[in-house]
Amino acid sequence: MKKILLLFLFCRVSFPVKHSMKVFFTASSGVQESHNFPEVVSVMLIDDVEVAYCDSRIKTALPKQDWMEKLRDGDPKFWKWYTGECTVHQQVFRDEFISLKKRLNHTGSIHILQKMFGCEQDEETGHISGFHQYGYNGEDFLVFHLETQTWIAPTPQSVMTKHMWDRDRSRNDFWKIVFHHACIDCLNKLLDYGRSSVMRTDLPSVSLLQKSPSSPVSCHATGFYPDRAMMFWRKDGEEIHEDVDHGEILPNHDGSFQMSSDLDVSSVPPEDWRRYDCVFHLSGVKDDIVTKLDKAVIRANQVSPSQFPAGPVIGVVVGLVLLTLCITGVFIWRNNNHGFKPANSSDSSSSQTTSVTDAALD
Repeated sequence: MKKILLLFLFCRVSFPVKHSMKVFFTASSGVQESHNFPEVVSVMLIDDVEVAYCDSRIKTALPKQDWMEKLRDGDPKFWKWYTGECTVHQQVFRDEFISLKKRLNHTGSIHILQKMFGCEQDEETGHISGFHQYGYNGEDFLVFHLETQTWIAPTPQSVMTKHMWDRDRSRNDFWKIVFHHACIDCLNKLLDYGRSSVMRTDLPSVSLLQKSPSSPVSCHATGFYPDRAMMFWRKDGEEIHEDVDHGEILPNHDGSFQMSSDLDVSSVPPEDWRRYDCVFHLSGVKDDIVTKLDKAVIRANQVSPSQFPAGPVIGVVVGLVLLTLCITGVFIWRNNNHGFKPANSSDSSSSQTTSVTDAALD
């Protein structure tokens, strides 16, 4: 039993070291006139942090991190290539959008086509996964399956496009080359420049929060990097699961992350609070951050309803969120699996370089 427990603890704190590059495209119609939006927007993310941006109006790529500025200035040839790729893909994506609306007989009103493609590599095993999928009007539309090199149609309206794209074998074969060579080569080049930032380790500030004396106590950590972290509550030094609600790891605007774990203390006698503590563990860091459950250090975050008019505030927040998602192209597709699904592959990377421009879709 002790061996099993030790194995469990080892697995729990061991995180696979993976790095990813994802490129998001968003094309919209029916919003430019009233909101002055670009017709097509593209962002590049390295390990889920935005590093570059371009859109159909500015006709160039903009670095979004300090180390990307160094890459732009230190390797102008690469930056010119990247700007050209972004511009060409925007035009191709726009043409796809127009063709799709014609096939679906969608004219007028507001329509949005979204695309994400990229790759992920396990630093230890070399395993590569590819991403290539489309969303239309907020729902999954098409997903490329790398092993079979065919398209998956999750909705009836995407079946026609699936059959049309499946027949183009040369294009589908080419995406495998893109994932395993051009994408991985680009990812590794960016990691070389951004290694000190992307592979850094930042410890968080940890606080205990409580909305009201009867609310659960939230152990909240913010400002940590990377996102390979975990948080749990203990009682008398033993991890507990009952009356505990674990939150997801969420990104901060500065590229760091935050997470929280809530403990229901309604049935905990005041004299037993000292038996509980919150533990934050960050991969690669030897010492955990342990925070004792103590009423004296809990910060109340209750806001009186009379301080703010709830209706207008909620409306403004929702509006800003929607605008931000549309402008940046970082979006959420509603699906059962919550997020992007990689196209499985077991091949390792190669030094062969391939121009992504050749992947233009008809």
